[in-house]
This record gives sequence, structure tokens and C-alpha cells, in this order.
Amino acid sequence: MNKHSSLRSASDLEAAGLVSPLERLDIEDVARRFSVAITPAMSELIQGSPQEDPIAAQFVPTGRELVWSADELSDPIGDDAFSPVKGLVHRYPDRVLLKPLHVCPVYCRFCFRREMVGPEGEMLASSELDAAVAYIADNPAIFEVIVTGGDPFALSPRRIGRIVKALSAIDHIGVIRFHTRVPVVAPERITAELIESLDSPKGVFVALHANHVRELTPAAGEACTRLVKAGIAMISQTVLLKGVNASAEELSALFRALLGLRIKPYYLHHGDLAKGTGHFRTTIAEGQAVMRQLRGSLTGLGQPTYVLDIPGGHGKVPIGPRYLDDGENGYIVTDPRGNRHDYRG
Repeated sequence: MNKHSSLRSASDLEAAGLVSPLERLDIEDVARRFSVAITPAMSELIQGSPQEDPIAAQFVPTGRELVWSADELSDPIGDDAFSPVKGLVHRYPDRVLLKPLHVCPVYCRFCFRREMVGPEGEMLASSELDAAVAYIADNPAIFEVIVTGGDPFALSPRRIGRIVKALSAIDHIGVIRFHTRVPVVAPERITAELIESLDSPKGVFVALHANHVRELTPAAGEACTRLVKAGIAMISQTVLLKGVNASAEELSALFRALLGLRIKPYYLHHGDLAKGTGHFRTTIAEGQAVMRQLRGSLTGLGQPTYVLDIPGGHGKVPIGPRYLDDGENGYIVTDPRGNRHDYRG
């Protein structure tokens, strides 16, 4: 197999030495239900099995994905109920999700859209994209458009440019935000043409999905630097994942590395109730404990908001630890070391 090709099947994974012949049978079953793709940039980082290595855990399928609990859902955050036109999700008054495609360069094993994305994933036709843009234009309360998918940076620069130009022409749009893994998993795609396609008089943000410091290779760092030097603001989102990053030490290393690239950690997501992802999820109490440790040891610039996307489409809420409680004559405030103090205010 060409070492410069993505791995897309159980046979590819076996040929690359990432799974055994015995494991291949389970993975063939998984691949019939959930898409598989690992780019060369990520396969080169893998240093062990998914049980041992945080990169393998994110991208190499295992038979554990065939174990589903009763509370796991095909659409765990309720996108479908808030889709007024194809490719658009309008859950909050001032922002919408625009999903021009359902294809990604890699398929994360914990993805909350894993039932929707894949190599056969739809791309919006020109008329469908026009209808989505028309809906945005007709709703003046919409301030921000979050372009997601799939991974929008899997589109050609020409298509990205068309989307940016159309959204930039809408007066009430102030921010265009792209959610992507491409600078990490396929940094060679961050070309001058792609960066030029993002040019807009609006505020353009790129939200990078990264979960472990080892993903931030020199090539990934260079790709992010090209975006930042072009004047594009970057933030990050991370999923709290057992076996990948569920400790203050792992997350501190990631967030510090992101800050060094001028990327502001934005969200730490609690794992969604997607089918076959239970082995990744921590409890909320475990996540809160990690956040409490980070509060005392990591610069405020590196503190993301720990959030839960409530199943059923009810929205995203902060679920970090509490520091303020009612007291007899005011409040009780807990400091980062766990000590409690009276405060009158």
C-alpha cells in the first residue's frame, strides 16, 4: 500500500500493521456501520494499540464500537429537529450551523455525527447551498454562521471561497466560523489558495479540533501559523476522552501548546451519547475534577469552558465545577486549592 494514502478499510489497517488478522474481523463489522479513514499524518503518529496510544484510540476502530448502551443515540445533540432547510441547523437565535458536506479526512471513533458522515456523505448541491444562504439572509437575528460538516476544509478552495463570499454579502452576519481538523490531520491542505478563500470583511474564525498534544506536529504547527499570519483568528475545541486526554496533565500540555501557536482553547466537550462511544466517556464528576485541577495550575488564557450538549437539541451548557455557594451572611467561595472562604457581597 502507498504510505502516502489514507487508510480506509480493515485490510488497509492490517497491511499497515495497526490491527491483527484476528482483530480484522471485528473491524470489518465496525466499518460496515461507521466510516473509517486515517490520514498519513495521523497513521505516522500511532505508537501502539488503541488501548495504549492516544492517537490510535482516536482513529483506529475496535470491536468496542459495536457495544451500544440504551441511552446512546443516532443524533445525540438533536440536529435534525432544528433543520429548517437542508444543510442548516438553527438551534440558537443568533447563530446557525451550515453543513455543506458530510465528508472528513479522518473519522474519529467518538464522533457525535458518526451516523451521518462518511465517504458516501452528501455534499449540498448549488441550489441547496443557495437555499441555505437565502434562509440566513432572511433571518436578521443571525449574527454568526458556523461552517461544519463533515469537515469544511475537505472542500476545494473554490467551494470554500464561494461560501465565504455569499455569507460576507449578508449585512447582519458578523462572524464566519469554520470547524475543522484539517490543520492537524492533513496540514498539507492549508495552502495559499485555501487561506485566500477565507478572505472576508467579516470576522473569520477557525476552530481547530485537537485532543492530544502529539497531534500538534511541526507540520500542523506550520499550517496553523500560516492561518494566523493571514489574520485569521484561531480557537480550539477538544473532547474529553478516556484513554486519550482525561487528566489535567494531558490537557495542560495540549492547551499550552495551542496557546504557543496563538490558538485560544475555547471548548472542552463532555463526550456525547453517540452509539458505540461509551468506552470514551468519563463521568461529569471526573470532568469537573480535571477542570478544578486546571484552574489552579494553568494560565487563564488556557482555560476552556467545559460544556455538555444536552441530548435532544436542548443546547450547550457549561458544566464546570462550582466555586460559589450561599453562606449565612453572603457567600462561600472555594479557591483553586479547595479551601473555602466567606465573602460578603
